[in-house]
Amino acid sequence: MTVLWQPMPWLRTAAYTFWMPGGVTAEIQGCEDGVAACSRCGLASLTVEMIQRGAGAYNSRQFVAAEDNLGIDSSGSASTSMTGFSAAMPADSLAPSIGLLADLVRRPHLPIDQFEDAKLMLRQEMLANEDEPTQRLMRRLRQRQYGIALGRSAIANETSLESLSMEQVRDFYTEHFHAGSSILSIAGNFDEAEISDAVDAAFADWKTGTWAGLPTPQPIEGHEHIELPSSQTHIGFSYDNIPYGHPNYFVMRAGVGILSDGMSSRLFDRVREQHGLCYSVWATTHSMVPSTDAAGNVVPATGAVFGYAGTTPQRAQQTLDLTLHEVQHLCDDLAEDELDRWKVRIQSSLIMEQESAGSRAGSMASDQFQLGRVMPTEELESAIESIQLDQIKEYFQQHSPQSFRIVTIGSEPLAGGAVWNEQAQPADTAATNTSGANHE
Repeated sequence: MTVLWQPMPWLRTAAYTFWMPGGVTAEIQGCEDGVAACSRCGLASLTVEMIQRGAGAYNSRQFVAAEDNLGIDSSGSASTSMTGFSAAMPADSLAPSIGLLADLVRRPHLPIDQFEDAKLMLRQEMLANEDEPTQRLMRRLRQRQYGIALGRSAIANETSLESLSMEQVRDFYTEHFHAGSSILSIAGNFDEAEISDAVDAAFADWKTGTWAGLPTPQPIEGHEHIELPSSQTHIGFSYDNIPYGHPNYFVMRAGVGILSDGMSSRLFDRVREQHGLCYSVWATTHSMVPSTDAAGNVVPATGAVFGYAGTTPQRAQQTLDLTLHEVQHLCDDLAEDELDRWKVRIQSSLIMEQESAGSRAGSMASDQFQLGRVMPTEELESAIESIQLDQIKEYFQQHSPQSFRIVTIGSEPLAGGAVWNEQAQPADTAATNTSGANHE
């Protein structure tokens, strides 16, 4: 287990982030076909739910009360590659919180009498997801971008809710909850010697294990429409991209930031404000870490850009066309003030991170997982400040996306991004150009 910490003595709080590499993709290990894989959907999330129902010397209510008495605000979840727990608390509560974390991940009760209640929580999450078109859209887009295995969701389905068993939860816990490849990241106001002793006492004799790695990406090309009678149309798009850790990552990230970060970004200004086409539009980067799969094959790091726009059926095609036009023509008219604004935005976020123990603990864990080391804040600041506009232009001239994976939800399917021609747009759209109004 890798332990990281950063003292932040000016704070009155502390926080930890704890990751174990046994996430959603671990559910399908040993599955011989898609039916078996489908029947295990939600297993990682169900395991996280169950281990929080009593641990160590505490039953479920007592454990919650112990955290409340210490002022601990904690959470747990399963993602693609890991199961994670995080907590923030007053500085004096950090040492006992590590003991409670050890109880949680090492000595859970896994009470059989609460199994059906835990599955009910998964059912409620599934129904909430189905009622939220944006989440449905991005979940399906992720599957098309990375493939069914690597793009697997943590959400259960009707089939898995019927078939998941307590035995599967125990097996998942036994196989994937261990110190091997785990990361504990701590930040805030604390005494280093005290926390070192607390971590040793809590985890020094914990069993180790191995991580089976991530599945190989198997993207699904093309477009998909999910029919839903609605007064809204939801548009999602993605394309292949370089991952975090690539030498050109921050140059690329600056370009995507100019495109989508903040209310001065191009997508917000040109698609939403100038043309009044949508009520929401954005794009963001995403990365998958390199690993070795269960067969011993090296799975290289991969990345993608995911984007979204929400609009009305009448303006949906125009929204898609203009959004993809802005993505593909980013380098046509880049300006220094756009890059300067993005740098200020990043600097602001770095300053605010220094006031949040939880944010810093999370970013350190992410760096360690993706890069194998923690990037010092000074190194990140230097990398951001050194970016020149010509670098962004050169990168996007050479790597402008030519094909997209597109998923839409609404009453009518859309064409896959036609050539944008402002003069050809309907008069009612042109009329919104001067008002900048948000038309839904």
